[in-house]
Amino acid sequence: MPQVVLIVLNNFKNDSRVLKEAISLQKKGYNVKVVGLWEPGLREEEIVSGVPVHRMKLFTKNWPKNKLIQLIKYLEFSIKFVSTYRKADIFHCNDLETLPIGVFIKRFFNKKAKIVYDAHEYETEIAGLSGIQKKLTKFLEKILINYSEAIITVSESIANEYKRIYNIRKPHVILNVPNYCKINTQEDLLRKELEIKEGKKIFLYQGGLSSGRGIELILDAFGKVEDNRAVVVFMGYGPLKKLIEERAKKNKNIYFLPAVPPEKVLNYTASANYGISLIENICLSYYYCLPNKLFEYIMAEIPVIVSNLPEQREIVEKYNIGFVVKDFSVEELVKIIEKALDSDKESFRKSLKKAKKVFNWEKEEEKLWKIYYDLK
Repeated sequence: MPQVVLIVLNNFKNDSRVLKEAISLQKKGYNVKVVGLWEPGLREEEIVSGVPVHRMKLFTKNWPKNKLIQLIKYLEFSIKFVSTYRKADIFHCNDLETLPIGVFIKRFFNKKAKIVYDAHEYETEIAGLSGIQKKLTKFLEKILINYSEAIITVSESIANEYKRIYNIRKPHVILNVPNYCKINTQEDLLRKELEIKEGKKIFLYQGGLSSGRGIELILDAFGKVEDNRAVVVFMGYGPLKKLIEERAKKNKNIYFLPAVPPEKVLNYTASANYGISLIENICLSYYYCLPNKLFEYIMAEIPVIVSNLPEQREIVEKYNIGFVVKDFSVEELVKIIEKALDSDKESFRKSLKKAKKVFNWEKEEEKLWKIYYDLK
């Protein structure tokens, strides 16, 4: 079977999407390897859930992080990757940063190689990208995308945008969803670990604790929620951790729990009453996004509270699995929290069970298999 190399420019420690893709390809007999970046405390070579992983050591690893040095680091990684893996059959390029590497190999070393471009975001419209950097990014993607035999992205809206702006066939959509599983709702892990009293409804935010995800809004709203039936738990890691811990000291209804191992996440999720996914409309990539936390809440069978963005709103309204915050304000979120307090988690159970049968990796991997079958 063909050799598939999945390229990532991270340490491949928490990249659940790429891991699921690699496992799915192995099921079909592909010779799979994930190649990423080494960092202290991690192995250069190891097997992760049955998938071989190679983290490349860079001589420039500890050099400063200014833009010129970052480019030198990228070049070092690229040279080492090309010299080691240029004979592979398929290069699965995750995010735009890795696409030039696959295209370079195809153009100059291995003309028979196939390229799968997997855009995990709306790559040219991410937060913080502007000016000349944005123009260069768009130019680069416009040129390189045509070398790809298959293009994958993460929402219908982003796929439609790629089709429109590049005049290409609509990319495939593979959602970032968890594996289907039955949930143990009896453990009540959040309540036990954080000593939350019975009778209080738990609102959960899980995932990256960084700006652009409504965290400050959630903190402000729960600072104003007078009803002592409601508490919010932030479970994850990131730059806003300190802010959350500070607010938790001032407000008895705000809690923080460090990130738990991926294999245990959904059991914690299931012990909440509601899941919160308030992505802010600060760039087109966020506007069209479908965050994995939304699908984790669905798989754990807890109703959701989401921001009024098209992809999230469509799922919540179509499947009747929660509430949409129409106006991104503290006052509106407080109203939704109060509405949720007067609702029953169990009233959403039937809808959630229906939704989780649609949004699971077993459905998505069938799309991936079809994409790879068509590469032949």
